[in-house]
Amino acid sequence: MGRVNERDVEWTETEREETHFRRKQLAGETDAEDLGASLYELPPGASSWPYHFHAGNEEAVYVLAGSGVLRTPDGEERIEPGDFCAFPADPDGAHRLHNDGDDPLRFLAVSTMQDPDVTVYPDSEKIGVYAGSPPGGDADERVVSGYYRRDDDVDYWEGES
Repeated sequence: MGRVNERDVEWTETEREETHFRRKQLAGETDAEDLGASLYELPPGASSWPYHFHAGNEEAVYVLAGSGVLRTPDGEERIEPGDFCAFPADPDGAHRLHNDGDDPLRFLAVSTMQDPDVTVYPDSEKIGVYAGSPPGGDADERVVSGYYRRDDDVDYWEGES
């Protein structure tokens, strides 16, 4: 059994434009292989990862403290402590959280850790590709990883001899 207490895990911080959060990767500190879990904290006025969905991994969040807005393909709705939200691995699972309150929005995010995976970003028309280690996994183990414009399609035979 793997066990970790969140107080023993250091925060990492991501800040880029409206995306700003602190994160503790809890599952990575245990022997979990097929499950990811991270504690997130969004300061007031900040948002989580850009609006996206996964083609290979389900995600879910459980709100611990604070309140905010959850954006999905169905629109925006309020979230508050005790809310559990599941996001399937398809376009219906697209999501992004935003803290429009005065206190930090704290939530637990869990996901399957299937490899390979593709993330789709509908607002920017980009995709992320991961093979060798899923998103949230060990980037050093990836044999393929990158972000690409969705329309950068090439012919299968282009460049082949």
